[in-house]
Amino acid sequence: MRRILSSVTDGRGFDILLVSITMIFLLALSGMPLVYNVVMSFQEVDMFNLNTFSRPYAGLENYREVVSQPEFGLILKNTAFFVFGSIAGQFVLGFALAMFFMMRFPFAATIRGVFLVSWVMPGLVVGALWGWILAGDFGVLNAILKGIGVIDSTMFWKSDPRLSIWAVTIANIWLGLAFNMMLLSVGLAAIPRDLYEAAELDGANGWHRFTTMTLPMMRSTIGAVLALGLIYTLQQFDLFPAITEGGPANSSNVAQYWAWQYSFLLFDFAKGATVSVMMLGFVLIASIVYVWSTRHEVRG
Repeated sequence: MRRILSSVTDGRGFDILLVSITMIFLLALSGMPLVYNVVMSFQEVDMFNLNTFSRPYAGLENYREVVSQPEFGLILKNTAFFVFGSIAGQFVLGFALAMFFMMRFPFAATIRGVFLVSWVMPGLVVGALWGWILAGDFGVLNAILKGIGVIDSTMFWKSDPRLSIWAVTIANIWLGLAFNMMLLSVGLAAIPRDLYEAAELDGANGWHRFTTMTLPMMRSTIGAVLALGLIYTLQQFDLFPAITEGGPANSSNVAQYWAWQYSFLLFDFAKGATVSVMMLGFVLIASIVYVWSTRHEVRG
């Protein structure tokens, strides 16, 4: 014990101390609730035994009941649309903005800073803002689309079952756009400008430089952006109660909002935990695939 204390006081073990404190903090605030949630998904939990640890064991019954629900297929499809639509929209538009702001023009830094406002805004505020924008009778989006001749009649984005999932997806794309732009801008800034100048002298056009130089050199950055986008999108909750509340008729309901409905509307905490664990499994699989691909790239 004295040897450990002396190594910390003279600076040799200070890094170990910091890492240990961080690990304890993560285990206490993240690990324990995670394990508790997994355990609860295999139990029968309701309002009467929520405050106890002695609960009936349910096995896989909660998982079977969740999968057998009539709305399960629709919610699974909505979740996939919301996640992949959001990631694709955020990445493509974020990449375009990142490349645009790499050019030198007046007030570029100021305009880029304006885009970051959406990233620091709370999700409920963004949801309320887009709720007004997407309103059928007085929404700004309908007014703009009518003004440029894209639509002739009013589009009820929030109450039309065919459009409601689009409403929250568009709002989430706007919310995560600045984050993608910022990370991709860092990756673009790390590419030496001399390489582009040399390729331009050799006669390579813009598209050729983008496909043969920019994309390969940003492979690790792109992987990190997509992986983080997947995690953050699956965690997105605030937009749904603020815009559509999962309706109408579950047409915009997704797994994370479904888990909240089970736990805090129906008070079926076991099934809410079950949906959360199923989502966690999907995130873990995606994370393992990403880590494996980056390790394979480094070894190559």
